[in-house]
Amino acid sequence: QVQLAESGGGVVQVGGSLTVSCKASGHAFRSYSVGWFRQAPGREREFVAAIDWVGGNIDYVDSVKGRFTISRDNAKKTAYLRMTGLQLEDTAVYYCAAQAVGSRRLPGSYGYWGQGTQVSVSS
Repeated sequence: QVQLAESGGGVVQVGGSLTVSCKASGHAFRSYSVGWFRQAPGREREFVAAIDWVGGNIDYVDSVKGRFTISRDNAKKTAYLRMTGLQLEDTAVYYCAAQAVGSRRLPGSYGYWGQGTQVSVSS
């Protein structure tokens, strides 16, 4: 069993930066791919980024390429999403997920989810 807990959300101005973290419990985390998703009010949960268990095979949705960076530290059982150049449309609840079976871009591929952390970008 793996439990995930996101942290680091908050309010930031347009153009600002923020790093959200995903802390895992359980040794199995080291063996799992990790994905970050986000969900804005009234919208479906959207893929943001994914990373494999050794920190490679990184994938981003086009809208965040060059602005967001996904990483992980297996010794700390933590994954990160560094967000820079934040825009109003980045406002959402950000979720981390682990244990992807199938396409890492699909929410249904993941077995474990955190509770989410709110990121709000203001003008």
